[in-house]
Amino acid sequence: MPASARGALLRSVFPRPTEPIRAMWGTARGPERLQPGAILLSWKPGRDGGMDVTARLGLATTTVVLATWPSLNGDWTPIVHPTLYEVTGLHAALTVATDSLHLANHLAAS
Repeated sequence: MPASARGALLRSVFPRPTEPIRAMWGTARGPERLQPGAILLSWKPGRDGGMDVTARLGLATTTVVLATWPSLNGDWTPIVHPTLYEVTGLHAALTVATDSLHLANHLAAS
C-alpha cells in the first residue's frame, strides 16, 4: 500500500484468501456516505506498533461499522479477507432478493 494511504475502497474480493483484495487507495476521512454494498477499509497506527483497521459498509440509508480489527501487524489480508468476502456475497444475495420481491409485488399489482 502507498505510505500516504489511510483508506481503501474495495473493488472486489476473490474467493481464495491467497489472492489480493482489489481496492482503490485513498486518504483517511470521516465515515462518509458510501454507496449501498460498498466497503471502505480505513486504518490508523494502533498500540504495540500495529494498525487499527476498521471496515465500514454502505447500506441504503446509512453507513455502518462492519468490523474492527485492533493492532494488526504485517500482511493483514488473511485476517480481514473472510469478513469482506462473506459480506460482499451476502449483500449481493440480499440485493437479488430485494429486486425479486419488488418485481413480484409489481407483477401482483398489475
